[in-house]
Amino acid sequence: MLFILPCFFIFLAGNTSAQQNNTATGKWKLVWSDEFNYKGLPDTSKWSFNTGGNGFGNHEKEYYTKARLENARVENGHLIIEARKEDWEQNHYTSAKLVSKGKGDWLYGRFEVRAKLPRGRGTWPAIWMLASKTPMRWPDDGEIDIMEHVGYDPGKIHGTVHTKSYNHVLGTQKSAIIDVTDCMDAFHVYAIEWTPEEIGFFVDGKKYFGFRNEHKTHAEWPYDSPFYMILNLAIGGDWGGQKGIDDSVFPQQMQVDYVRVYQKS
Repeated sequence: MLFILPCFFIFLAGNTSAQQNNTATGKWKLVWSDEFNYKGLPDTSKWSFNTGGNGFGNHEKEYYTKARLENARVENGHLIIEARKEDWEQNHYTSAKLVSKGKGDWLYGRFEVRAKLPRGRGTWPAIWMLASKTPMRWPDDGEIDIMEHVGYDPGKIHGTVHTKSYNHVLGTQKSAIIDVTDCMDAFHVYAIEWTPEEIGFFVDGKKYFGFRNEHKTHAEWPYDSPFYMILNLAIGGDWGGQKGIDDSVFPQQMQVDYVRVYQKS
């Protein structure tokens, strides 16, 4: 979840099958999911909290709290990650960052998240993955950004990979944009299909980007070890805060209907 310079984009009309799951059939088998059909804090058998207010390498402005209902809760069948304008340990915003590390780690698969995004300048929601290695070296061990959206550029969904050879620090990152005009008003399915040969990026079943394995070195393709899922809503930061933060929009929410992981049977 780092600042990226997208290389191309595709338009997807806002009314394109927001209700469509596009769950795979035949070659994929469901191996892990959270349908959020309960109430209260997120399921601790599936999710942990990353906490802190140190900017997380991006100079973000929020403090990520732990097990605080105001910032992360399940209600009405949805996970709510809520960013609030409030002071918390030298930070002026609070939010939440959920990770599946140690509770959901996978090598290859189809990863689907059905979500509705927040609005407003300064918001920066993300659905992404990091290598489960400890310690994890960035960008050497890889990053997969399934979905990123910055509030000052509404309706544009970014899909990105970061590796040692391909990353924004070098100006070589591999990414694409798809225009989803109603992403802040309707649920859409954000997904990747990760195989030994390619990571394909999808919205509502429409593929808009593919990153191919060049069969060179780990520097180009570190995607041969398990990764885990991350869901968060950042405020400000090197990318999300480029146009400032509109304090009048808070609180803002990223709502998640489900997270589903499939692997080849």
